[in-house]
Amino acid sequence: MELLPCLLTGLRTADPQTLYQEYTVVRSLSSSLTRELGLTSEVGALKENIKKNRYKDILPYDQSRVVLSLLTSDSDSDYINASFIQGASSGCRYIACQGPLSSTVTDFWRMIWQQDIKVIVMACREVEMGKRKCQCYWAAANQTASFGPFTVTNQGETRPNEDLVVRTLSVSFQQTVLSVVQYQFLSWPDHDVPYETSGLLDLLEGVRRRRGADTSPIVIHCSAGCGRTGVICALDYIHDLLVTKQISADFSIRKVVLEIRRQRPSAVQTKDQYRFIFTAAACMLERFLQPAGRRLSHKLGEMKEPEKEISTGTSSFNRLSQQINMNDTYAVVNKRKQPHPPPTSPAYPNVAPPTSNNGSRSLPLFHHYDNDLAGAAGAAVAAAPIYSIVRPRVKPLSPQHSATPIYDIAAPANHRPGEELGYHLVSAEALSPDNDDNDDNDDYEDVSPSFSDTPTFCSPGSIGFNCRVQKPKGPRDPPAEWSRLER
Repeated sequence: MELLPCLLTGLRTADPQTLYQEYTVVRSLSSSLTRELGLTSEVGALKENIKKNRYKDILPYDQSRVVLSLLTSDSDSDYINASFIQGASSGCRYIACQGPLSSTVTDFWRMIWQQDIKVIVMACREVEMGKRKCQCYWAAANQTASFGPFTVTNQGETRPNEDLVVRTLSVSFQQTVLSVVQYQFLSWPDHDVPYETSGLLDLLEGVRRRRGADTSPIVIHCSAGCGRTGVICALDYIHDLLVTKQISADFSIRKVVLEIRRQRPSAVQTKDQYRFIFTAAACMLERFLQPAGRRLSHKLGEMKEPEKEISTGTSSFNRLSQQINMNDTYAVVNKRKQPHPPPTSPAYPNVAPPTSNNGSRSLPLFHHYDNDLAGAAGAAVAAAPIYSIVRPRVKPLSPQHSATPIYDIAAPANHRPGEELGYHLVSAEALSPDNDDNDDNDDYEDVSPSFSDTPTFCSPGSIGFNCRVQKPKGPRDPPAEWSRLER
Protein backbone atom coordinates (compact mmCIF):
# COMPACT_ATOMS: atom_id res chain seq x y z
CA MET A 1 0.00 0.00 0.00
CA GLU A 2 3.02 2.32 0.26
CA LEU A 3 3.02 2.56 -3.52
CA LEU A 4 -0.35 4.33 -3.55
CA PRO A 5 0.66 7.30 -1.34
CA CYS A 6 3.68 7.84 -3.58
CA LEU A 7 1.43 7.69 -6.62
CA LEU A 8 -0.95 10.19 -5.01
CA THR A 9 1.92 12.60 -4.37
CA GLY A 10 3.03 12.28 -8.00
CA LEU A 11 -0.48 13.01 -9.30
CA ARG A 12 -0.86 16.01 -6.99
CA THR A 13 2.47 17.57 -7.92
CA ALA A 14 2.30 17.00 -11.68
CA ASP A 15 3.34 20.16 -13.53
CA PRO A 16 0.60 21.47 -15.89
CA GLN A 17 3.04 22.44 -18.65
CA THR A 18 4.67 19.01 -18.46
CA LEU A 19 1.25 17.36 -18.79
CA TYR A 20 0.42 19.51 -21.81
CA GLN A 21 3.68 18.43 -23.46
CA GLU A 22 2.96 14.82 -22.55
CA TYR A 23 -0.46 15.04 -24.20
CA THR A 24 1.24 16.15 -27.42
CA VAL A 25 3.34 12.99 -27.19
CA VAL A 26 0.15 10.95 -26.62
CA ARG A 27 -1.38 12.27 -29.83
CA SER A 28 1.80 11.52 -31.78
CA LEU A 29 2.05 8.00 -30.35
CA SER A 30 -1.64 7.40 -31.17
CA SER A 31 -1.00 8.18 -34.85
CA SER A 32 2.01 5.87 -34.89
CA LEU A 33 0.05 3.12 -33.14
CA THR A 34 -2.77 3.41 -35.68
CA ARG A 35 -0.32 2.87 -38.55
CA GLU A 36 1.56 0.05 -36.83
CA LEU A 37 -1.59 -1.90 -35.97
CA GLY A 38 -3.20 -1.19 -39.34
CA LEU A 39 -6.32 0.32 -37.79
CA THR A 40 -8.86 1.37 -40.43
CA SER A 41 -12.24 3.14 -40.58
CA GLU A 42 -13.46 1.95 -43.96
CA VAL A 43 -16.99 0.89 -42.96
CA GLY A 44 -17.83 4.23 -41.39
CA ALA A 45 -16.60 6.03 -44.50
CA LEU A 46 -18.89 4.11 -46.88
CA LYS A 47 -21.34 6.26 -48.81
CA GLU A 48 -24.37 4.60 -47.22
CA ASN A 49 -22.96 5.15 -43.71
CA ILE A 50 -21.40 8.59 -43.92
CA LYS A 51 -24.66 10.34 -43.00
CA LYS A 52 -24.89 8.22 -39.85
CA ASN A 53 -21.84 9.98 -38.41
CA ARG A 54 -22.36 13.18 -36.46
CA TYR A 55 -18.82 14.33 -37.30
CA LYS A 56 -17.18 13.17 -40.49
CA ASP A 57 -13.70 13.02 -38.94
CA ILE A 58 -14.72 10.80 -35.99
CA LEU A 59 -15.23 7.27 -37.36
CA PRO A 60 -14.93 4.03 -35.35
CA TYR A 61 -12.10 1.65 -36.13
CA ASP A 62 -13.24 -1.39 -38.07
CA GLN A 63 -11.33 -3.60 -35.63
CA SER A 64 -13.30 -2.46 -32.55
CA ARG A 65 -16.61 -1.13 -33.91
CA VAL A 66 -19.97 -2.43 -32.65
CA VAL A 67 -21.59 -4.57 -35.36
CA LEU A 68 -25.40 -4.54 -35.24
CA SER A 69 -26.77 -8.02 -35.77
CA LEU A 70 -30.33 -7.33 -34.58
CA LEU A 71 -32.47 -6.54 -37.63
CA THR A 72 -35.85 -4.84 -37.19
CA SER A 73 -36.59 -3.94 -40.84
CA ASP A 74 -35.33 -4.64 -44.34
CA SER A 75 -33.50 -1.31 -44.44
CA ASP A 76 -31.41 -1.97 -41.32
CA SER A 77 -27.63 -2.13 -41.70
CA ASP A 78 -24.97 -3.36 -39.28
CA TYR A 79 -23.30 0.06 -38.81
CA ILE A 80 -23.42 2.43 -35.84
CA ASN A 81 -20.78 4.94 -34.75
CA ALA A 82 -19.80 3.06 -31.59
CA SER A 83 -16.72 1.22 -30.34
CA PHE A 84 -16.04 -1.55 -27.85
CA ILE A 85 -13.43 -0.65 -25.21
CA GLN A 86 -11.85 -3.34 -23.07
CA GLY A 87 -11.72 -2.76 -19.32
CA ALA A 88 -8.91 -3.33 -16.86
CA SER A 89 -10.28 -6.82 -16.18
CA SER A 90 -11.14 -9.48 -18.74
CA GLY A 91 -14.09 -8.95 -21.04
CA CYS A 92 -15.63 -5.85 -22.56
CA ARG A 93 -16.36 -3.06 -20.15
CA TYR A 94 -17.55 -0.05 -22.18
CA ILE A 95 -19.19 0.96 -25.42
CA ALA A 96 -18.13 4.47 -26.45
CA CYS A 97 -20.50 5.98 -28.99
CA GLN A 98 -21.63 9.27 -30.46
CA GLY A 99 -24.84 10.94 -29.37
CA PRO A 100 -27.63 9.57 -31.58
CA LEU A 101 -28.80 11.55 -34.61
CA SER A 102 -32.49 11.84 -35.43
CA SER A 103 -31.87 9.23 -38.14
CA THR A 104 -29.94 6.81 -35.89
CA VAL A 105 -32.06 6.70 -32.72
CA THR A 106 -33.51 3.32 -33.73
CA ASP A 107 -29.99 2.01 -34.38
CA PHE A 108 -29.01 3.21 -30.89
CA TRP A 109 -31.82 1.21 -29.29
CA ARG A 110 -30.96 -1.80 -31.47
CA MET A 111 -27.47 -1.68 -29.93
CA ILE A 112 -28.86 -1.31 -26.39
CA TRP A 113 -31.14 -4.30 -26.87
CA GLN A 114 -28.57 -6.47 -28.64
CA GLN A 115 -25.90 -5.93 -25.96
CA ASP A 116 -28.40 -6.17 -23.06
CA ILE A 117 -27.29 -2.78 -21.73
CA LYS A 118 -28.42 -1.87 -18.20
CA VAL A 119 -26.67 1.50 -17.71
CA ILE A 120 -26.18 4.50 -20.01
CA VAL A 121 -23.93 7.45 -19.10
CA MET A 122 -24.66 10.64 -21.06
CA ALA A 123 -22.00 13.35 -20.65
CA CYS A 124 -23.66 16.17 -22.60
CA ARG A 125 -26.87 18.13 -22.97
CA GLU A 126 -29.13 17.72 -25.97
CA VAL A 127 -28.41 21.30 -27.04
CA GLU A 128 -25.31 23.30 -26.13
CA MET A 129 -24.63 26.86 -27.23
CA GLY A 130 -27.47 26.68 -29.74
CA LYS A 131 -26.05 23.54 -31.38
CA ARG A 132 -27.81 20.18 -31.24
CA LYS A 133 -25.36 17.75 -29.66
CA CYS A 134 -27.59 14.72 -29.18
CA GLN A 135 -31.07 13.70 -30.24
CA CYS A 136 -33.44 12.99 -27.37
CA TYR A 137 -33.80 9.20 -27.36
CA TRP A 138 -36.04 8.87 -24.29
CA ALA A 139 -39.53 9.94 -23.28
CA ALA A 140 -40.44 12.78 -20.94
CA ALA A 141 -40.98 11.93 -17.29
CA ASN A 142 -43.87 9.50 -16.75
CA GLN A 143 -44.55 9.36 -20.49
CA THR A 144 -44.01 6.87 -23.30
CA ALA A 145 -42.47 7.33 -26.74
CA SER A 146 -41.82 5.02 -29.69
CA PHE A 147 -38.56 4.82 -31.63
CA GLY A 148 -39.07 2.43 -34.51
CA PRO A 149 -40.16 -0.92 -33.03
CA PHE A 150 -38.97 0.07 -29.54
CA THR A 151 -41.30 1.59 -26.95
CA VAL A 152 -39.54 3.59 -24.23
CA THR A 153 -41.33 4.51 -21.00
CA ASN A 154 -39.77 6.99 -18.61
CA GLN A 155 -40.82 5.66 -15.21
CA GLY A 156 -39.38 8.61 -13.33
CA GLU A 157 -36.54 11.11 -12.99
CA THR A 158 -34.51 12.17 -9.96
CA ARG A 159 -32.00 14.98 -9.41
CA PRO A 160 -29.47 13.83 -6.80
CA ASN A 161 -27.66 17.13 -7.31
CA GLU A 162 -27.61 20.06 -9.70
CA ASP A 163 -25.15 18.26 -12.02
CA LEU A 164 -27.03 15.02 -12.54
CA VAL A 165 -30.34 13.64 -13.82
CA VAL A 166 -31.11 9.94 -13.31
CA ARG A 167 -33.85 8.41 -15.46
CA THR A 168 -35.36 4.97 -15.07
CA LEU A 169 -36.39 3.72 -18.51
CA SER A 170 -38.42 0.68 -19.47
CA VAL A 171 -37.81 -0.50 -23.05
CA SER A 172 -40.25 -2.87 -24.76
CA PHE A 173 -39.53 -4.88 -27.92
CA GLN A 174 -41.49 -7.89 -29.16
CA GLN A 175 -43.35 -8.28 -25.85
CA THR A 176 -40.09 -8.33 -23.87
CA VAL A 177 -39.11 -5.57 -21.43
CA LEU A 178 -35.62 -4.31 -20.63
CA SER A 179 -34.90 -1.99 -17.70
CA VAL A 180 -32.27 0.71 -18.38
CA VAL A 181 -30.99 3.49 -16.10
CA GLN A 182 -29.61 6.62 -17.73
CA TYR A 183 -27.26 9.01 -15.91
CA GLN A 184 -27.05 12.41 -17.60
CA PHE A 185 -24.22 14.65 -16.40
CA LEU A 186 -25.16 18.27 -17.10
CA SER A 187 -22.09 20.27 -16.05
CA TRP A 188 -19.50 19.37 -18.64
CA PRO A 189 -18.88 21.85 -21.49
CA ASP A 190 -17.86 20.43 -24.85
CA HIS A 191 -14.06 20.42 -25.43
CA ASP A 192 -13.62 21.47 -21.80
CA VAL A 193 -13.62 19.97 -18.32
CA PRO A 194 -15.90 20.15 -15.25
CA TYR A 195 -15.06 22.81 -12.69
CA GLU A 196 -14.59 20.23 -9.93
CA THR A 197 -14.07 16.48 -9.73
CA SER A 198 -16.45 15.32 -7.00
CA GLY A 199 -19.59 15.42 -9.17
CA LEU A 200 -18.12 13.12 -11.81
CA LEU A 201 -16.58 10.75 -9.26
CA ASP A 202 -19.91 10.52 -7.41
CA LEU A 203 -21.61 9.71 -10.73
CA LEU A 204 -19.18 6.86 -11.39
CA GLU A 205 -19.73 5.49 -7.87
CA GLY A 206 -23.49 5.52 -8.48
CA VAL A 207 -23.04 3.74 -11.81
CA ARG A 208 -20.92 1.02 -10.19
CA ARG A 209 -23.48 0.49 -7.41
CA ARG A 210 -26.30 0.28 -9.93
CA ARG A 211 -24.40 -2.10 -12.20
CA GLY A 212 -23.49 -4.48 -9.40
CA ALA A 213 -22.42 -7.86 -10.69
CA ASP A 214 -23.87 -7.32 -14.16
CA THR A 215 -21.33 -8.08 -16.89
CA SER A 216 -22.89 -6.22 -19.80
CA PRO A 217 -20.98 -3.17 -21.09
CA ILE A 218 -21.70 0.36 -19.92
CA VAL A 219 -22.71 2.64 -22.79
CA ILE A 220 -20.95 6.01 -22.49
CA HIS A 221 -21.60 8.82 -24.94
CA CYS A 222 -21.31 12.56 -25.32
CA SER A 223 -21.70 14.31 -28.66
CA ALA A 224 -18.87 12.79 -30.71
CA GLY A 225 -18.17 9.98 -28.26
CA CYS A 226 -14.47 10.73 -27.86
CA GLY A 227 -13.52 13.71 -25.64
CA ARG A 228 -15.76 13.59 -22.58
CA THR A 229 -16.49 9.91 -23.21
CA GLY A 230 -12.77 9.08 -23.22
CA VAL A 231 -12.21 10.85 -19.88
CA ILE A 232 -14.99 8.84 -18.21
CA CYS A 233 -13.66 5.56 -19.61
CA ALA A 234 -10.13 6.41 -18.42
CA LEU A 235 -11.24 7.27 -14.88
CA ASP A 236 -13.34 4.13 -14.48
CA TYR A 237 -10.47 2.09 -15.96
CA ILE A 238 -8.10 3.52 -13.31
CA HIS A 239 -10.64 2.73 -10.58
CA ASP A 240 -10.76 -0.91 -11.74
CA LEU A 241 -6.95 -1.05 -11.57
CA LEU A 242 -7.17 0.15 -7.97
CA VAL A 243 -9.83 -2.28 -6.74
CA THR A 244 -8.23 -5.26 -8.54
CA LYS A 245 -4.78 -4.31 -7.17
CA GLN A 246 -3.23 -4.00 -10.62
CA ILE A 247 -1.48 -0.71 -9.86
CA SER A 248 2.26 -1.30 -10.23
CA ALA A 249 5.36 0.86 -10.01
CA ASP A 250 5.26 1.53 -13.75
CA PHE A 251 1.62 2.75 -13.67
CA SER A 252 1.08 5.56 -16.17
CA ILE A 253 -2.03 7.50 -17.09
CA ARG A 254 -0.44 8.01 -20.49
CA LYS A 255 -0.56 4.23 -21.05
CA VAL A 256 -4.21 4.12 -20.00
CA VAL A 257 -5.18 6.89 -22.44
CA LEU A 258 -3.18 5.28 -25.26
CA GLU A 259 -4.94 1.98 -24.63
CA ILE A 260 -8.35 3.65 -24.90
CA ARG A 261 -7.34 5.64 -28.00
CA ARG A 262 -6.26 2.38 -29.61
CA GLN A 263 -9.90 1.30 -29.51
CA ARG A 264 -11.74 4.62 -29.94
CA PRO A 265 -10.22 7.39 -32.10
CA SER A 266 -9.54 10.78 -30.48
CA ALA A 267 -10.53 9.58 -27.00
CA VAL A 268 -9.55 12.33 -24.52
CA GLN A 269 -9.65 15.12 -27.04
CA THR A 270 -7.87 18.11 -25.42
CA LYS A 271 -4.86 18.76 -23.20
CA ASP A 272 -7.15 20.17 -20.49
CA GLN A 273 -9.14 16.92 -20.49
CA TYR A 274 -5.86 15.01 -20.18
CA ARG A 275 -4.82 17.12 -17.19
CA PHE A 276 -8.28 16.69 -15.63
CA ILE A 277 -7.73 12.93 -15.55
CA PHE A 278 -4.69 13.50 -13.29
CA THR A 279 -6.67 15.79 -10.97
CA ALA A 280 -9.67 13.43 -10.78
CA ALA A 281 -7.45 10.35 -10.38
CA ALA A 282 -5.71 12.01 -7.42
CA CYS A 283 -9.09 12.69 -5.75
CA MET A 284 -10.19 9.12 -6.49
CA LEU A 285 -7.01 7.71 -4.98
CA GLU A 286 -7.42 9.94 -1.92
CA ARG A 287 -10.94 8.55 -1.41
CA PHE A 288 -9.63 5.03 -1.87
CA LEU A 289 -6.95 5.50 0.79
CA GLN A 290 -9.40 6.85 3.36
CA PRO A 291 -10.56 4.29 5.98
CA ALA A 292 -14.11 3.05 5.43
CA GLY A 293 -15.33 4.62 8.69
CA ARG A 294 -13.88 7.98 7.78
CA ARG A 295 -15.51 7.86 4.33
CA LEU A 296 -18.87 7.05 5.91
CA SER A 297 -18.64 9.87 8.46
CA HIS A 298 -17.56 12.25 5.71
CA LYS A 299 -20.61 11.30 3.66
CA LEU A 300 -22.93 11.75 6.63
CA GLY A 301 -21.35 15.13 7.31
CA GLU A 302 -22.00 16.18 3.73
CA MET A 303 -25.65 15.16 4.06
CA LYS A 304 -26.13 17.22 7.25
CA GLU A 305 -24.07 20.18 6.14
CA PRO A 306 -26.11 23.08 4.70
CA GLU A 307 -25.57 24.10 1.13
CA LYS A 308 -22.18 25.75 0.73
CA GLU A 309 -22.00 29.21 -0.73
CA ILE A 310 -20.31 29.69 -4.06
CA SER A 311 -18.16 32.79 -3.82
CA THR A 312 -18.52 35.28 -6.66
CA GLY A 313 -16.34 38.27 -5.81
CA THR A 314 -17.58 40.37 -2.88
CA SER A 315 -20.84 38.50 -2.41
CA SER A 316 -22.10 34.93 -2.66
CA PHE A 317 -24.94 33.36 -4.55
CA ASN A 318 -26.78 32.26 -1.42
CA ARG A 319 -26.49 35.68 0.19
CA LEU A 320 -27.82 37.29 -2.97
CA SER A 321 -30.68 34.81 -3.31
CA GLN A 322 -31.83 35.58 0.27
CA GLN A 323 -32.34 39.21 -0.73
CA ILE A 324 -34.53 38.27 -3.68
CA ASN A 325 -38.17 37.38 -3.42
CA MET A 326 -38.09 34.06 -5.23
CA ASN A 327 -41.81 34.25 -5.99
CA ASP A 328 -40.94 36.89 -8.59
CA THR A 329 -39.16 36.43 -11.90
CA TYR A 330 -35.85 38.17 -12.50
CA ALA A 331 -33.40 38.50 -15.35
CA VAL A 332 -29.79 39.60 -15.57
CA VAL A 333 -29.40 42.84 -17.50
CA ASN A 334 -26.19 44.49 -18.73
CA LYS A 335 -24.87 47.56 -16.91
CA ARG A 336 -21.67 49.36 -17.82
CA LYS A 337 -18.89 49.60 -15.29
CA GLN A 338 -15.18 50.28 -15.19
CA PRO A 339 -13.07 47.61 -16.92
CA HIS A 340 -10.98 45.28 -14.82
CA PRO A 341 -8.37 42.64 -15.65
CA PRO A 342 -9.73 39.35 -17.01
CA PRO A 343 -10.07 36.53 -14.47
CA THR A 344 -7.72 33.59 -14.43
CA SER A 345 -9.44 30.64 -16.09
CA PRO A 346 -9.14 27.80 -18.61
CA ALA A 347 -10.01 30.32 -21.35
CA TYR A 348 -6.46 31.64 -20.96
CA PRO A 349 -4.24 28.66 -21.85
CA ASN A 350 -1.03 30.17 -20.50
CA VAL A 351 -2.44 30.67 -17.01
CA ALA A 352 -2.92 27.71 -14.71
CA PRO A 353 -6.50 27.36 -13.43
CA PRO A 354 -7.10 27.87 -9.70
CA THR A 355 -7.15 24.79 -7.53
CA SER A 356 -8.54 24.09 -4.10
CA ASN A 357 -6.72 22.51 -1.20
CA ASN A 358 -7.60 19.01 -2.31
CA GLY A 359 -6.35 19.61 -5.85
CA SER A 360 -9.76 19.85 -7.52
CA ARG A 361 -10.52 22.81 -9.74
CA SER A 362 -12.37 25.65 -8.10
CA LEU A 363 -15.34 27.33 -9.72
CA PRO A 364 -14.26 30.11 -12.11
CA LEU A 365 -16.27 33.22 -12.70
CA PHE A 366 -17.46 32.22 -16.15
CA HIS A 367 -18.31 29.29 -18.38
CA HIS A 368 -17.34 28.66 -22.01
CA TYR A 369 -17.96 26.04 -24.66
CA ASP A 370 -16.16 25.00 -27.81
CA ASN A 371 -18.17 27.30 -30.07
CA ASP A 372 -17.89 30.57 -28.16
CA LEU A 373 -18.31 33.78 -30.09
CA ALA A 374 -15.13 34.76 -31.91
CA GLY A 375 -13.20 38.00 -31.70
CA ALA A 376 -12.87 40.63 -29.02
CA ALA A 377 -16.60 40.89 -28.48
CA GLY A 378 -16.77 37.14 -27.98
CA ALA A 379 -13.98 37.27 -25.42
CA ALA A 380 -15.81 39.99 -23.48
CA VAL A 381 -19.00 37.94 -23.50
CA ALA A 382 -17.14 34.79 -22.45
CA ALA A 383 -15.75 36.66 -19.47
CA ALA A 384 -19.22 37.76 -18.44
CA PRO A 385 -21.94 35.35 -19.62
CA ILE A 386 -25.59 36.25 -19.44
CA TYR A 387 -27.81 33.85 -17.58
CA SER A 388 -31.54 34.22 -17.21
CA ILE A 389 -33.72 33.16 -14.29
CA VAL A 390 -37.24 32.94 -15.66
CA ARG A 391 -40.44 31.12 -14.88
CA PRO A 392 -40.77 28.35 -17.52
CA ARG A 393 -43.75 28.25 -19.83
CA VAL A 394 -46.00 25.32 -18.98
CA LYS A 395 -46.68 23.07 -21.92
CA PRO A 396 -46.61 19.30 -22.59
CA LEU A 397 -43.29 17.86 -23.70
CA SER A 398 -42.98 15.68 -26.77
CA PRO A 399 -40.34 12.92 -27.04
CA GLN A 400 -38.29 15.04 -29.42
CA HIS A 401 -37.99 17.89 -26.94
CA SER A 402 -35.31 18.01 -24.31
CA ALA A 403 -36.41 17.30 -20.77
CA THR A 404 -33.45 19.26 -19.42
CA PRO A 405 -32.98 23.03 -19.54
CA ILE A 406 -30.86 24.65 -22.24
CA TYR A 407 -28.40 27.31 -21.14
CA ASP A 408 -27.02 29.64 -23.72
CA ILE A 409 -24.78 32.67 -24.00
CA ALA A 410 -25.74 35.67 -26.09
CA ALA A 411 -23.93 38.90 -26.84
CA PRO A 412 -25.58 42.15 -25.62
CA ALA A 413 -26.98 44.21 -28.46
CA ASN A 414 -25.65 47.61 -27.29
CA HIS A 415 -22.20 46.57 -26.07
CA ARG A 416 -19.36 48.81 -27.25
CA PRO A 417 -15.95 47.24 -28.08
CA GLY A 418 -13.42 47.54 -25.27
CA GLU A 419 -16.06 48.21 -22.64
CA GLU A 420 -16.44 45.80 -19.74
CA LEU A 421 -19.83 44.41 -18.75
CA GLY A 422 -21.52 44.24 -15.36
CA TYR A 423 -24.99 43.22 -14.20
CA HIS A 424 -27.83 44.28 -12.00
CA LEU A 425 -31.15 42.63 -11.24
CA VAL A 426 -34.42 44.10 -12.43
CA SER A 427 -37.96 42.77 -12.34
CA ALA A 428 -38.91 40.89 -15.45
CA GLU A 429 -42.40 42.30 -15.65
CA ALA A 430 -41.23 44.92 -18.12
CA LEU A 431 -39.24 42.48 -20.21
CA SER A 432 -40.42 40.62 -23.29
CA PRO A 433 -41.79 37.09 -22.80
CA ASP A 434 -39.55 34.14 -23.57
CA ASN A 435 -39.81 32.35 -26.86
CA ASP A 436 -39.88 28.60 -27.08
CA ASP A 437 -37.06 26.74 -28.76
CA ASN A 438 -37.82 25.59 -32.25
CA ASP A 439 -37.61 21.85 -32.74
CA ASP A 440 -34.96 21.50 -35.43
CA ASN A 441 -34.47 18.02 -36.82
CA ASP A 442 -31.30 18.99 -38.70
CA ASP A 443 -28.50 17.80 -36.45
CA TYR A 444 -25.96 20.20 -37.93
CA GLU A 445 -28.02 23.37 -37.79
CA ASP A 446 -28.31 25.96 -35.05
CA VAL A 447 -31.28 25.56 -32.76
CA SER A 448 -32.83 29.02 -32.97
CA PRO A 449 -35.90 30.32 -31.13
CA SER A 450 -39.23 30.68 -32.85
CA PHE A 451 -40.74 34.16 -33.14
CA SER A 452 -44.14 33.16 -34.44
CA ASP A 453 -45.98 33.46 -31.15
CA THR A 454 -45.29 37.08 -30.24
CA PRO A 455 -44.13 39.79 -32.64
CA THR A 456 -40.90 41.41 -31.51
CA PHE A 457 -38.22 43.74 -32.77
CA CYS A 458 -35.40 41.77 -31.16
CA SER A 459 -32.73 40.37 -33.43
CA PRO A 460 -33.11 36.61 -34.13
CA GLY A 461 -31.06 34.46 -31.78
CA SER A 462 -31.15 36.87 -28.85
CA ILE A 463 -32.66 35.94 -25.49
CA GLY A 464 -35.26 38.66 -25.67
CA PHE A 465 -33.87 40.97 -22.98
CA ASN A 466 -33.53 44.76 -23.41
CA CYS A 467 -35.69 44.78 -26.53
CA ARG A 468 -36.82 48.33 -27.28
CA VAL A 469 -40.36 48.45 -28.63
CA GLN A 470 -40.30 50.75 -31.62
CA LYS A 471 -42.92 53.39 -32.26
CA PRO A 472 -45.89 51.86 -34.13
CA LYS A 473 -45.97 52.53 -37.82
CA GLY A 474 -49.32 53.26 -39.45
CA PRO A 475 -51.48 55.82 -41.28
CA ARG A 476 -50.95 59.38 -40.13
CA ASP A 477 -52.52 62.66 -41.15
CA PRO A 478 -50.56 64.23 -44.03
CA PRO A 479 -48.73 67.50 -43.35
CA ALA A 480 -50.85 70.58 -43.74
CA GLU A 481 -48.74 71.87 -46.62
CA TRP A 482 -49.65 68.84 -48.71
CA SER A 483 -53.32 69.84 -48.73
CA ARG A 484 -52.81 73.38 -50.05
CA LEU A 485 -53.98 73.89 -53.60
CA GLU A 486 -51.50 75.35 -55.97
CA ARG A 487 -52.86 78.22 -57.98
